[in-house]
Amino acid sequence: MAEAADFQGTSASPARRWLRRTGALLAGAPLLAGLLQLPTATPALAADSGTVSVALDTLTPSAPTDGDTVIVSGTVTNTGKQAVTGAHVGLRVGPELTTRSAIDNATKNSNDMQAATGPEVGGKYIEKFSQLTPGVAEPFSISVPVDELDLGDSGVYQLAVSLSGETSAQPWEQVLGMERTFLPWQSDEADTRTRTTYLWPLISTAHMTAETGSNEQQTPVFLNDDLAKEISPGGRLDQLLSLGKDLDVTWVIDPDLLASVDAMTRTYRVRSGDTTRAGTYQAVAKQWLAGLQDAVAAKEVVALPFADPDLASLAHNGTSVTGTLSHLKEATDVAATTVRTVLHVTPSTDFAWPVEGTVDPSIVKVATSAGADKVIARSDSLQETGSLSYTPSAARPIGGGTTAVVADARLSTAFQGDLTKASASTLAVQNFLAQSLALDLQTHKQRSVVVAPQRMPSARQAQAMAEALTALQSSNWSESQELTAAAAAKPDPAATTTVPSTSRYPSSLRKQELTRSAFMEIATTQDKLDNFKVILSDQSRVVTPFGRAVNREMSTSWRGRATEARSFRSDVEAYVDELTDQVKLIDKSETKLSGRSATIPVTVQNNLVQGADHLVLRLTSLSPKRLEIGDDAYDEQPVEVSGGHSQTVKFTTTAKANGQARVIAQLYTEDGQVYGAPVRFDVKVTEFTATVMLVIGGGFLLLVLAGFRMYTQRKRAAARETEEDGPDETGEAVDAPENPDGGDDRLKGESDTRSRADDPQQPSDPAPDTAAESADPSGTGERVDR
Repeated sequence: MAEAADFQGTSASPARRWLRRTGALLAGAPLLAGLLQLPTATPALAADSGTVSVALDTLTPSAPTDGDTVIVSGTVTNTGKQAVTGAHVGLRVGPELTTRSAIDNATKNSNDMQAATGPEVGGKYIEKFSQLTPGVAEPFSISVPVDELDLGDSGVYQLAVSLSGETSAQPWEQVLGMERTFLPWQSDEADTRTRTTYLWPLISTAHMTAETGSNEQQTPVFLNDDLAKEISPGGRLDQLLSLGKDLDVTWVIDPDLLASVDAMTRTYRVRSGDTTRAGTYQAVAKQWLAGLQDAVAAKEVVALPFADPDLASLAHNGTSVTGTLSHLKEATDVAATTVRTVLHVTPSTDFAWPVEGTVDPSIVKVATSAGADKVIARSDSLQETGSLSYTPSAARPIGGGTTAVVADARLSTAFQGDLTKASASTLAVQNFLAQSLALDLQTHKQRSVVVAPQRMPSARQAQAMAEALTALQSSNWSESQELTAAAAAKPDPAATTTVPSTSRYPSSLRKQELTRSAFMEIATTQDKLDNFKVILSDQSRVVTPFGRAVNREMSTSWRGRATEARSFRSDVEAYVDELTDQVKLIDKSETKLSGRSATIPVTVQNNLVQGADHLVLRLTSLSPKRLEIGDDAYDEQPVEVSGGHSQTVKFTTTAKANGQARVIAQLYTEDGQVYGAPVRFDVKVTEFTATVMLVIGGGFLLLVLAGFRMYTQRKRAAARETEEDGPDETGEAVDAPENPDGGDDRLKGESDTRSRADDPQQPSDPAPDTAAESADPSGTGERVDR
């Protein structure tokens, strides 16, 4: 079989190149014969290969053209134990690499000193060192006109930087170290330019919590200051913005990132242990957003679903959990609105991007369930199974009206790994450009190629990407194209359209997925939220922040961070519970009930900012034969409580027998769902029977009769005393002694009797049945209203 389409290719003109090389071989035959009779001028390879480490830090221009001067710089370090003397650094041009797989093989052997390489380029294009001391790095820089490199037709050539010298143990000149890279060479305008789409991702991890502060302003709360660091000058997202604004790229943005930075432009809080502190990066957030608005004003923007949900995890573990796919739909619906609101541009929401572009039928089904009809795949997943000898265009119809936009795997993975060292970054740039040129030279047919790099490149990776793109966009074999245009390009009829089976999904990626139990936890949180929101007077204050938090729980960014993901889910659920508990019943102690009927007060407290309604309070007697609530074993009443207030609801009760009855108070939503924890308390019933009332009435009657008898007796005694005294000597009646109170002593007994009968504090009076009503928790032995 010929080379696989995405991994191998042919030269642009095989017949012409074969003739050219044959002619060159025949012309050089006499010279070759003469050279075979002379001692070789090429230094031998050291027996101890790799004594000196060669680092290639810069190569400019990355893709030279006629008239350019190639400048190569870097360092050489003696890693051996002996000093190297008579050393020099030189350049060597190896053979042309005519296929993409040949470039792959050369990349694997970049440090192999035994691999074939050409002679040094001209004796004057070297840098000499009298001595290389062990462990000491020495810089070098070599400039050579591109014409001196003796390059042939357009193509990819190996370029090696070698260090030659000698040691005391091996006192002859030999190659002690070498580093290889690639030199893309396009001598003239390409017959057909490749249309290249490069995705520029602005994606981060979850930073905002579900908390919004207990105030009217709904102050957002952030997990930490990590996002602030990313958008600050020199941070990862700041680098992506400053580099991307000057490139012809398609911006792929997670709306959650925009929403989070936008929230930082106003008052916000940051978690700090068990409390929060004020956020201080408002100015940085405003500056970053303003820069992004300018950068995307005339560029294509693709909006991912909110929080970049993990489509593979949803497909493999989430679809069996009720309600999971509805979250993907919500995340897709809110994406366009968020981008328009923050960036003032209308994005495309037609694209779904599974992690690493790896697809199977279940992923495609989930990816398109929320409205997207294009799936960004990668060529190492949707591999060519036919006999294509070139890389086909990206667009592939895969059935059901869905288009797979297949990104080139080699170009997409060119900038992964640690690129903090300049040498690693330079090699990555040259490899990317070499693969791009080799792809263009495969055929004279114009093709559309898509590059989908890693979702969250580091600042150093972004710099390498920008360097390669700058060179590519100034080259004469490639031209920029937007993603929507690449997806709409005419598909290659010979390209594969078969989506690999689920069994072929890589186990390394499957191990990083969100588990089914994670989706069950998310569903539990959603159920609690649904039960809570129905009692709120303004549901949007809770539904919006919690809805976005649930989206974040499904983010692709949790891959490889299972502990952090679990902690985030737990915090969201705990906050739902905390808010739900703000509307609750006040505990009651034992209640005493005297008499046949009375009212029992139950208090509902609302510590939320907003009002709570659509609630029903039910009071149930567990001993209805002893105590009835209303006309039955239970009674219920509607409840509506303003924010920050409490309401006391009174229930009419009827005592049937003396003793203790257990009562349960429970809140319900209007649709019959239990809300919050119940309150249980005992009611001690003391009923006054008819016999008792007769006894009390009889006692009262006796008291009245006794008083009347005392009054009568005193009156008669006073009359007798008057008769016995009679008139004085003058014939006048004698005055009775003056009463100091101004009254008549004869009436004193009657007055005292009446006073005792009317005084409410007399020991004979029954105590009141009820205490004054209070919204505070009931004390021990509280009474209820009759």
